[in-house]
Amino acid sequence: MLTLTSRRLRGVARRVFGWQRLRPAQLAAMKAVLKGRDVLTVMPTGAGKSAVYQVPAVLLGGPVVVVSPLIALQRDQMQSLLGSGALRTAAINSAQRRSDNETAWARISASSVDVVFLAPEQLAKPDVTDRLAAVRPRLLVVDEAHCVSSWGHDFRPDYLRLRHARERLGNPPVLALTANAAAPVRRDIAARLGMDDPVEIVAGFDRPNIRLEVSAFQDPAAKERFVVERTAVEEKPGILYAGTRKAADSYAEQLSDLGLSAASYHAGLSAAERREAQDRFSSGELDVVVATSAFGMGIDKADVRFVLHASVPGSLDAYYQEIGRAGRDGAPARAILAYRPQDLGLQRFFAAGAPDADALRRVAERLRGAAGAVTATRLRADCALGATALSAVLNLLEEAGAVRTGRDGSRFTGTPGACADDAVDAAVRSALTVHATHLKLEQSRVDMMRGYAETTGCRRRFLLGYFGDSALVPCGACDSCAGPVAKPVSGPGRERSEPAGQHESTVRRRRWGRWSRAGARVGASAGAVRAAETATPPAVGEHAYLPGVRVRHGRWGQGEVLSQGDGKITVLFETVGYRTLSLAVVTDKQLLVALPDSPR
Repeated sequence: MLTLTSRRLRGVARRVFGWQRLRPAQLAAMKAVLKGRDVLTVMPTGAGKSAVYQVPAVLLGGPVVVVSPLIALQRDQMQSLLGSGALRTAAINSAQRRSDNETAWARISASSVDVVFLAPEQLAKPDVTDRLAAVRPRLLVVDEAHCVSSWGHDFRPDYLRLRHARERLGNPPVLALTANAAAPVRRDIAARLGMDDPVEIVAGFDRPNIRLEVSAFQDPAAKERFVVERTAVEEKPGILYAGTRKAADSYAEQLSDLGLSAASYHAGLSAAERREAQDRFSSGELDVVVATSAFGMGIDKADVRFVLHASVPGSLDAYYQEIGRAGRDGAPARAILAYRPQDLGLQRFFAAGAPDADALRRVAERLRGAAGAVTATRLRADCALGATALSAVLNLLEEAGAVRTGRDGSRFTGTPGACADDAVDAAVRSALTVHATHLKLEQSRVDMMRGYAETTGCRRRFLLGYFGDSALVPCGACDSCAGPVAKPVSGPGRERSEPAGQHESTVRRRRWGRWSRAGARVGASAGAVRAAETATPPAVGEHAYLPGVRVRHGRWGQGEVLSQGDGKITVLFETVGYRTLSLAVVTDKQLLVALPDSPR
């Protein structure tokens, strides 16, 4: 039986947006939003995350503030809403003329706007948050929320200021949206945004209509020929991702010489050139867009038939997000990776940036010598740092426990256990240690990307296992699996942890986010469902390490089991990142100890 709230939401979706149905995960998230709860929603790319705030925005009776990381993403979302005539929108960003921003502010102040789009750096400005606070936002939406987590693959310093911005806005409820966040990342998102007992909705990570393929090469010329020839013969339209701007231009030129309609897209082009390429692709004028990773976030094109990577991405997080731009219409699509092991060296280079120790020291000394809190504006001037560099420095010092930032600015607190004379040096050392941990995590992501490319097992299970999700194998939709028949496999012990006949319904609940426990968590992974439904604690042995179990390693410290299969388990450790371990060795040597706070 539908509740009154469900009927209202479905009525708005149908009447205002023309959507005849809402997926269960969408509806559950919308209902929690209308109740004023903080909500963390994980849905696959193309599953309708934006609808989770758009439908409630019609009913909330006040402006919804949406934080999006890219101006192009804001533009696409605004055009979508303007095209439907469903909601009145405005954007405040640095790419607009000052007069356009002031016009937008006038509309916002007059309560003539339902949805306001901003980049996170805008909310770091006191005048912006003061003007927004005056109209009393009813909801703060954080899109691409994995950017707020240092565990997330696309960590952005400006996102860490959002917790303070929320306070300045009057603490409206928060809706965090992302397509790729494993359980540890979700916990970090909730903590960093200051979310209060959030409703967590995880709709599963599988995109079964996308076939996964990897072709390996040693010779770079052979790989380049493959990329051009495969792109030429695949069903169009498609996206070809290149590792560098030069490669993107070269591939676009070669494809054009073959008679295809192709264009490159990267940060080396002007904003007008990028907008033109994006518009031509979205309208169907281009067969192929050849891009660096700068392209694609927020691209709402349902009929992309393939995504081909000419160079290996730096993480499975990035790869999953990028291949998710294929097959949004539900029709068959392909994700093809041209893999050359030597390309991983380039990704390690990208992951190895070092913090500026001198900048850390300047900021720490300035804050320590201050009588009270110091604003970001004052710190930028006194320490000769740009806004982005200062955010990065403050974030490291905060993670090290040496600095606390509030509504009035940042204060020096000193790292725990450090003596007064050594306070600044200890803060810098701790901040550098935090960065070293981040670097190990990034390098472990590269190693997991290698594991995906080189696995001889089911690629879908490997990919989903990275996010703590499970798969049916053989999946019938990757180059490692033969035959269309799938059978349930997610590690030993399934028969003893699930009643007979339970598997199909569990997968259905996991995929569409229908499982609920006391209304607080919806759509947990199948591993978490099994752990929660099993009354007895895990015994020492292979069954102790089901997905979701918190463990401790003698050398690497605490972590969480993400997946188990093929005689291996993957654990995300807090200090060293991802590690894939032999289950037999772990069990025989008792290398991992299940912690008491693990799910039961």
